[in-house]
Amino acid sequence: MGPPSFYVTGTDTGIGKTVASTALLHALRRRGLRAVGMKPLASGCESTPTGWHNDDALALQAASDPRPEYADLNPYALPLPLAPELAAREAGVSIELEAIRAAYARLRAQADAVVVEGVGGWAAPLSATLDQADLVRAFDLPVLLVVGLRLGCLNHAYLTARAIAADGCRLAGWIGNSIDPGMARREDNLALLAARIPAPCWGVLPHAEPADPATLARLLTIPDWISPTRAHDFRHRPGPA
Repeated sequence: MGPPSFYVTGTDTGIGKTVASTALLHALRRRGLRAVGMKPLASGCESTPTGWHNDDALALQAASDPRPEYADLNPYALPLPLAPELAAREAGVSIELEAIRAAYARLRAQADAVVVEGVGGWAAPLSATLDQADLVRAFDLPVLLVVGLRLGCLNHAYLTARAIAADGCRLAGWIGNSIDPGMARREDNLALLAARIPAPCWGVLPHAEPADPATLARLLTIPDWISPTRAHDFRHRPGPA
């Protein structure tokens, strides 16, 4: 099995999943991997001559190499900036796993790794009948958790890590994102997160406006088991100490 793809989730909405995902794409490319992004479902899109487009999905497309077709990267682009289930209902769209699976297969065929960015927090559903965990299990993806570093992040991170495990999914690592530049006792909070999240930290991103993914990529530490020359199955690698 070649280098795995990943599912990126977060402790909440607005905590920097896209910032972390685009940085991860650049970091994987620095490792010699062809890496493309995917945003299976995005709400809050703008009308363009070629259809509805989402800013986060466009950022993933710009950070990808090779550059995928937008329709494959974001098969469900919903106009209203609402929870996906509500946005789909308002648009009269039915979210189907098979359509996402087909788009993912096309991306996987052209790249070594696909960075799949989820919606909101882990428990936010994609539809009335489809959860994010369903996608992760269907595509057999390890999960990366983006922790928005602010007051309350300990509770959110611990609960999310537990939920991922309870859903039968594998947490491969986490990335801290400094969304509150004035956070008190930031380093102490990071130490508590590292002690209790049952997966290694892949890096901590600083508060940056605007965020440059190529620069942030240098702050991420990609584990050695992710390599274009090593066919490791993430399920068989050693667990965290």
